[in-house]
Amino acid sequence: MSIPFFDHPILNSPYEYPTRHWELDESGQPTQKIVNTRREAKFIVPFPTAKKHEAQQTSLLFGDEENLSTERQQYNENAVINAIRGKVDEWRMLPPSEWLVTPETTRLLQHWRHHQFAGIRPFFCQVEAVETLIWLIEVAPRLGKEGQSFLNHIEDVSLDANPELLRIAMKMATGAGKTTVMAMVIAWQTINAVRHPQSRRFTRGFLIVAPGITIRDRLRVLFPNDPDSYYSVRELVPKDMLSDLERAKIVVTNYHAFMLRERMVLSKGGRSLLQGRGEALNTLETEGQMIQRVMPELMSLKNILIINDEAHHCYREKPDKDGLSGDDKDEAEKNNNAARVWITGLEAVKRKIGNLFVLDLSATPFFLRGSGYAEGTLFPWVVSDFSLMDAIESGIVKLPRIPIADNIPQGEMPKFRNLWTHIGPKMPKKGRGKGVILDPLCLPVELQTALDALYGHYNETFKLWVQAGIDTPPCFIIVCNNTASSKLVYDYVSGFIREDENGKQIFINGRLELFRNFDETGIPLGRPRTLLIDSQQLESGDALDKDFRTMAADEIDRFKREMLARGAGRDAVDNLSDQDILREVMNTVGKKERLGGSIRCVVSVAMLTEGWDANTVTHVLGIRAFGTQLLCEQVIGRALRRQSYEINGEGLFDVEYADVLGIPFDFTAKPIVAPPNKPRETVHVNAIPERSAHEIVFPRVQGYRTELPEDRLEAEFTDDSTFCLTPDIVGPTETRNSGIIGESVDLSIKYLEKVRRNTVLYSLTKHLLETKFRDPNGEPKLFLFGQLKKIVSDWMEKHLICKGTFPAQLLYKELADIACERISNAITRASSGENPIMVVLDPYNPTGSTSNVNFTTSKSTRWQTDSQKCHINWAIADSNWELEFCRIVESHPRVISYVKNNGLGFEVPYRIGSVSRIYIPDFILLINDDHEDLLHLIIEIKGYRREDAKDKKLTMETFWIRGVNNIKSYGRWAFAELIDLFDMKEVFEDLIKQVVVSNEEVFTISKRTELFNGKR
Repeated sequence: MSIPFFDHPILNSPYEYPTRHWELDESGQPTQKIVNTRREAKFIVPFPTAKKHEAQQTSLLFGDEENLSTERQQYNENAVINAIRGKVDEWRMLPPSEWLVTPETTRLLQHWRHHQFAGIRPFFCQVEAVETLIWLIEVAPRLGKEGQSFLNHIEDVSLDANPELLRIAMKMATGAGKTTVMAMVIAWQTINAVRHPQSRRFTRGFLIVAPGITIRDRLRVLFPNDPDSYYSVRELVPKDMLSDLERAKIVVTNYHAFMLRERMVLSKGGRSLLQGRGEALNTLETEGQMIQRVMPELMSLKNILIINDEAHHCYREKPDKDGLSGDDKDEAEKNNNAARVWITGLEAVKRKIGNLFVLDLSATPFFLRGSGYAEGTLFPWVVSDFSLMDAIESGIVKLPRIPIADNIPQGEMPKFRNLWTHIGPKMPKKGRGKGVILDPLCLPVELQTALDALYGHYNETFKLWVQAGIDTPPCFIIVCNNTASSKLVYDYVSGFIREDENGKQIFINGRLELFRNFDETGIPLGRPRTLLIDSQQLESGDALDKDFRTMAADEIDRFKREMLARGAGRDAVDNLSDQDILREVMNTVGKKERLGGSIRCVVSVAMLTEGWDANTVTHVLGIRAFGTQLLCEQVIGRALRRQSYEINGEGLFDVEYADVLGIPFDFTAKPIVAPPNKPRETVHVNAIPERSAHEIVFPRVQGYRTELPEDRLEAEFTDDSTFCLTPDIVGPTETRNSGIIGESVDLSIKYLEKVRRNTVLYSLTKHLLETKFRDPNGEPKLFLFGQLKKIVSDWMEKHLICKGTFPAQLLYKELADIACERISNAITRASSGENPIMVVLDPYNPTGSTSNVNFTTSKSTRWQTDSQKCHINWAIADSNWELEFCRIVESHPRVISYVKNNGLGFEVPYRIGSVSRIYIPDFILLINDDHEDLLHLIIEIKGYRREDAKDKKLTMETFWIRGVNNIKSYGRWAFAELIDLFDMKEVFEDLIKQVVVSNEEVFTISKRTELFNGKR
């Protein structure tokens, strides 16, 4: 059945007042009902503790529905946005003669609303933002008490949070055109200032502050003399007024420029010598010197207008013990340090030059974590809002589609919705360092599957764009956690060259064909398809191939001409650095006949969280933690700019989509406040000397020593040799992406089905030979290839099960390692009679004991042990099943002693593929099985048996039990898994009976419990 909500997500014209919106329920989900009014703005804001205009304040705030208020800070629902919107709506409907604005402002308003633009005309949301500012600056002061109440409110809330600055903020969704709004504001202010030089309401001096160099480069269109100047190219100013704009003085900078610099460079010794025993030398520049350096053009003016782009980075933090720790604390401190530099710089400008007010523009003007305010609460000086939902319903932005379902049934959230929680521990923790070599082929298998799934859909999109004759390719962006991860992903998708152990260079082509930067022979393409952009790469300039300048000569010449037209010096143009060119490549992604026109994939760290405005982005993959919805919206925002602005027959935009994985975006995020944690009772866990008769000692095994056959190879496969390749292991192979409105799409890796079986067989055999069968000189034993190929083929035929996956995924190195480890174990098992397995003990501490247990814990799942059964006073369990097992073993007469392996130090080394891991079994029991000595029985409680359980059990059977029993100095050992937990008592009883009465050396109790004591 067709659902209108998903068939037609766009309800309103981008150029008209929005009159309809989709109704959402309390959880933010669509009800399928269209409401024939504009959507109201609803936000929680901090309420000033001290107010200058108490009487007018309360009517603009509602109650604290979220219960965020504390003694130190009150919060209320903000009504001022809707109230101002209503006044502006009424004012807009008046005849021009009653607007109460200057003739120049009247002319501009009529131009923006009614001019027949040759290209894209200003959207309604852009005009409304400027109308709101005009109403506040020109109209409200002339309306008496009614208008003054709004101005008082803005002043109160702004000065409360920013004591030296008056701030006014506009909230506009990413992709709604904040740069156009800046241009319109500059035009309105400049033209009025030129024609009314005595007025204090207008200025022709503008300081535009951005959070980074990327945004700064993008804002060059605000200069009247720029070749792409919005005033002329987008016809934002009537032609007869353009000459007035030439008198504007505009400075665009990034906030880092506000940091006071050293006036002289001194070594540590030189500084100490000059300072002597006097006061510390102050060699930093003064505020005045900083302003002279950053904005000399504005020094002759008074009361300039400051415009903050991405203004959520600029705030005065409020001292508050918010209980943050770890990465959250580090992130908050980083945010606060940046905000401190930014707002301190603005305060210096206010003191030295003066300013009318600060205009904040941001899609997400919310307080950040650690700011001292509740995370996600709105800046209280926001006066206008056009939200992401508003922008979607007007078709101004693409509709982001995020995972809503996948083929992993037990997951509460689709795995690729928040990919980082599944791969984070496996990714590099720090950025690239010198001498650190990481293997791109060792990316986590879930990440490789996510790349394949999103790339599969990109591949189809790419073909559609080619068929449609679109000259530039769609763009796939990948946002990583640090420079090490970004380089790994970049090499994986685009190709790389590395050295083997002999120093020979080996070419590895990119795994994603459309993103390869090399041809099939390993020669770099002249025009790269994939771009790596991060701080370290910008500094090194190592992403540009030496042939790039030749291949892109025409585009570089065009870039030079543009620089000259913007007033750059000839020396700077003739000596362009690779960093300059690389930055221009990034800034022109998706633009025909420009440096970035050939880019299909961009791999980045933090530089794509904001300010990057390519409109060809169709796919986004997040490979990092997203601690806040603010960051989620910033990154997704890079994909929201539309590719086409053609109106359809209904007067609306056609819907465009951006598919997103790895970013846990929520359309209806609420403020985040962490409640205090209830303290827990702690207990002291230790060995009781009076119970020393129940001491259990065990070997501390570090590794295993075995020799594989030299010539004839055989494999003894067991059920645990089987590798069941499921989406739970590799990540979802089918993911449904959907936006809050609009149609959904299914992402899959089905194209891997075309990879031939022989290709996988050859690759897996080669990997087995190279990783497991080398001679003493490190060379692969090539003469074994035929035998290994037969064994691998047998394993693939009988022990590889693909459920919703494909054998081709064994080409992922991590999965190939797991497969080869299981095949190698089977070969070892078959030869164990001829080549006994031995364990390698810790040379310093070969023996462990229950007498060494001594720790405290607040864990609530614990069992107070029987003094007649256990050396330790408490058994600290991981589940209630383990508590039940404690009860069972304490009541069984054959169990002489037992210990729960927590804080004991009993560890079993094993491998999953090529990765060394540590397995911590659950229990050790001493069993009276009517032998001269007691049997050490290792018990594992398994409620759900995953693939890694097979590797643990194979290690116990093949290596640990056999090896420990072979050295004979630690008694007899056996291992058993308990799987059928609902009948645990009966299963354990059956197990003990088998141990006592059977002469078999491998004990199997139905399919639920298997006992292994090291012999076949």
